[in-house]
Amino acid sequence: MKGGVYSLLKAKYLVDEGSMKNWLFIVYLILVAMLMIANGHSYIQKLYRIADLKDEVKELRSEFVDMRSELMELKMESTVSKKMELRGIYPSSVPPKKIKVYKTEE
Repeated sequence: MKGGVYSLLKAKYLVDEGSMKNWLFIVYLILVAMLMIANGHSYIQKLYRIADLKDEVKELRSEFVDMRSELMELKMESTVSKKMELRGIYPSSVPPKKIKVYKTEE
């Protein structure tokens, strides 16, 4: 056992005969570790992008609601009549009459 630990500490398994399998396994483990690290970084980057997009959607939705309420206010008859009074156009005091057109047969 003592010789096994000593040879492990001296890394004799990397220089002995048949050590090529050990080197290939170590290279394989390094590549897998690098892939896992890259995958983790990619995942975190996507999470940050999703959070940024959610914030942007919230801002755009609130802006949409504000603009829609402003538009509804501008479309009201009272607002339109106030703006037209500044130009000298007043609402009619006589209610409109409906005109009916009958089609005559020849």
